[in-house]
Amino acid sequence: MLFQILDSKVECTGYYANNIITSGTAVPLGGTTWEYSRHLRGKAYEIARIYSQGATLTDVCPETMREDWERIKKTLKSCLRAFRTSCLSLEENCLYDAIPEYFLFEYLDAKNKITEHVITTTPRPQNYDFIYNLVEMLSSIRSQTLSVDIGPIGHLLSSVRGKNFQRTLQSVKHVCDYNPWGTVTGRLATNPSTFPILTMNKEFRACVKPKNDWFIELDFNAAELRTLLALAGVKQPQNDIHDWNVKNVFDGKLTRDEAKVKTFAWLYSSKENKQLERLYDKDLVRNKYWDGLKITTDYGRIIENVDEHHALNYIVQSTTIDMVHEQAYKVYELLKGRKSNISFLIHDAVYIDLAEEDRYEILNLLDTFKKTRYDMFKVNVAAGKNLGDMKELRL
Repeated sequence: MLFQILDSKVECTGYYANNIITSGTAVPLGGTTWEYSRHLRGKAYEIARIYSQGATLTDVCPETMREDWERIKKTLKSCLRAFRTSCLSLEENCLYDAIPEYFLFEYLDAKNKITEHVITTTPRPQNYDFIYNLVEMLSSIRSQTLSVDIGPIGHLLSSVRGKNFQRTLQSVKHVCDYNPWGTVTGRLATNPSTFPILTMNKEFRACVKPKNDWFIELDFNAAELRTLLALAGVKQPQNDIHDWNVKNVFDGKLTRDEAKVKTFAWLYSSKENKQLERLYDKDLVRNKYWDGLKITTDYGRIIENVDEHHALNYIVQSTTIDMVHEQAYKVYELLKGRKSNISFLIHDAVYIDLAEEDRYEILNLLDTFKKTRYDMFKVNVAAGKNLGDMKELRL
């Protein structure tokens, strides 16, 4: 069935299909629609936006209906301006109650036609199921309002940087709304006018507090180095990777900090280092996943038009972030039905808003997160009463 959801808000139920609007009822158990929504039930859906790799309706609109779609967009913008002028909040009202019915039919029918065009003309992506899981998890995170308290950072707000941050807090929604298609490697970006969790200065992090009792951070130890080892077929060290490098790469002749600096300086450069190359085989990995023009990773992510200079960087970074998201989804699944939840993601780390009643699940969550498709990856664990005061846990 080809259908469109009437409104993304959970309390606004209903859908459009076969030129009929059915409100106040659950969506079909399967079918084809434009975008993921929390109204969907299960996995039996084809999401056109995943097929289009995050493109907008305008981006993929067929030329035969371009003129009509531009007119519909213009009318929709006029409606939204009228709502703002009249102080009608779409956060508190369902879209289908606010828009004239005749126009709602026209808008939803156009979405159906664009959706059908994408599904019938675009191959199903190799990583469709993976991206479906990711957008499901990100949709859940987006539905949760952050707990933000400027009290712990009040002494910082008199500076220029502090005043700018306070203005930001006043102008954005306190939700983490991620764009999974913001970068070619799969690294997340945050959508405009939402909380800047990925870019906020670390000195202001103490203003973010859990809604439950604790933040628990799960963070892979030197994730990209471990990914390179895994892709080269080297067994994962279970201790800190920089300590391991001191012993196994540099024969104990460098300190941990010296080994770390030297390793990362070499990782994405063209410089040779025969000590590191004995275990970190960059050429093997590059040749396995890059065909001279495009990259295809183990996660089915395809990156086109990549030169040799960027190939290894893209392979390792994209594989790492997809691995992090795959493991985060496993944690998300474990937490379903519990008070605890994933609050947000920051690059390679997952932050769980842990309720005291779930404290005995920490080891299970850690064990789940560290069991990647490649090997057991060492995970650093930290806990705190706010994001700025996280202390390492030795588990």
